[in-house]
Amino acid sequence: MNMPLNNPAPGAYSAALTLLPQQTKQMSAAQAAQRPNQQEKAMLLDLLRTRRSVRRYTEQPVETEKINQILEAARLAPSSKSKWPWQLVVVRERERLDQLAAAKPHGAAFLKHAPLAIVVCGDTAASDVWVEDCSIAAFLLHLEATDLGLASCWVQLRLREHDEQQSAPDYVARILHLPPHLQPLAMVAIGYPAESKAALDPTELRKDRISSERLGEPWRS
Repeated sequence: MNMPLNNPAPGAYSAALTLLPQQTKQMSAAQAAQRPNQQEKAMLLDLLRTRRSVRRYTEQPVETEKINQILEAARLAPSSKSKWPWQLVVVRERERLDQLAAAKPHGAAFLKHAPLAIVVCGDTAASDVWVEDCSIAAFLLHLEATDLGLASCWVQLRLREHDEQQSAPDYVARILHLPPHLQPLAMVAIGYPAESKAALDPTELRKDRISSERLGEPWRS
């Protein structure tokens, strides 16, 4: 993590519990222990600030243990009506990564130098909001990769063209042997970073994208 984090003051968590609704205060000690404390909340914000899109990676392979953790994070994503419409295809073979790098004319070529890609596909027969569900799962791939000291970058497939005759999703579906009801949404390249990017500065975030009560009314923090 880039920024130092301080432990919460003694008793701060217990004091916070007294402010919860009556039914929440009656939770068991085990349930209470599972609630995130202030330090954990700060760590999540720090992780979000640190995550950047990185397109250059070292040749070091990503360990299987870390891949499993990344996949678990994605599978913990919320899903409308618990349909879980995603299918995740892990690609590590060099030849197949090179094929995926040609999925579209621009924005995918760096996969030729990535040690790993996870292709996020949605089951159109399982859910009518597969795009939303799969996007959330894909974001958690990024977040867990960052937490493990890895770098990642989203490669958009949906609504992109491979060439004049074929869409990027159809091209990728052919490479991965996907049935018609599974639609590739995006590819997430993952690896150890060969370049560094500074964490996002919270003061530079676009506050004009936030309104209070109605559009255009500034949110005053």
